[in-house]
Amino acid sequence: MNIQTPNHVIDTKASFEGRPSREEAEAAVRTLLRWTGDDPDREGLVDTPARVVRAYEEFFAGYDVDPVELLARSFEETDGYDEMVVLRDIRLESHCEHHVVPIIGRAHVAYLPAGRVVGISKLARVLEVYAKRLQIQEKLTAQVANCINEVLKPKGVAVVIEAAHQCMTTRGIHKPGVTMVTSRMLGAFRDDASTRREFLAMIGGQRGSMEG
Repeated sequence: MNIQTPNHVIDTKASFEGRPSREEAEAAVRTLLRWTGDDPDREGLVDTPARVVRAYEEFFAGYDVDPVELLARSFEETDGYDEMVVLRDIRLESHCEHHVVPIIGRAHVAYLPAGRVVGISKLARVLEVYAKRLQIQEKLTAQVANCINEVLKPKGVAVVIEAAHQCMTTRGIHKPGVTMVTSRMLGAFRDDASTRREFLAMIGGQRGSMEG
C-alpha cells in the first residue's frame, strides 16, 4: 500500500510479489561464489549460500513491515505537552542500493506534537523499517520524516542522519573516516529558525549546512 499526498508518496509495505524461492536465492549465491573464483562445494563454503540468505532476511526485513501501522497507535493524554520530542543517537544499519554494502551511522529524530504523541520506540522502529531496505541516505532521511509527518500530523518533524558508507570506504575511492550528513526539516523545523537551532543544539551542536 502507498499513501498518496500532494507532495510525495509514502512507501508502506514494500514487499516485491515476484520474490524468488529460497532455493533460487541460494543458487544465486553459489553462482557468485563460483564467479569470485572459489569453490562453493569446499568445506568452508558449503553452507555459505544458506547463511547468506538468512542474513539477507535480517538485513532486508523492512520490505515486509508497514511503517504507517507502527505509528497508528498514538496517545492524546499528554496533559497539554507540546514541546519538542527528540530521539538522539539512534543506531543505524542499512545497505547501499548501488553496491549492497553497509551504511553504518546514527540518526536523530524529533517532532513537535499537535495534541498526540506516539511511543518513542515506534519512532526508532520506523527508522529501522526503512533502513532495512536497499537505500540511499537521502531517500531514507526523507522517508522517515515524511512518514512521521503524514501519520502523526505534528507541528513539525526533523530527521538528521550521519553515516559512513562502505561503498566509499572499502572500495572505489577508498576514503575511510568520511561521514555523510543529511537532514529533512518539515513544518516548524523548516519555517522557524529558533526551533531548528534548538533541535540542532539538542543533538550535539550547530550544523551550519542544515540551517538554510
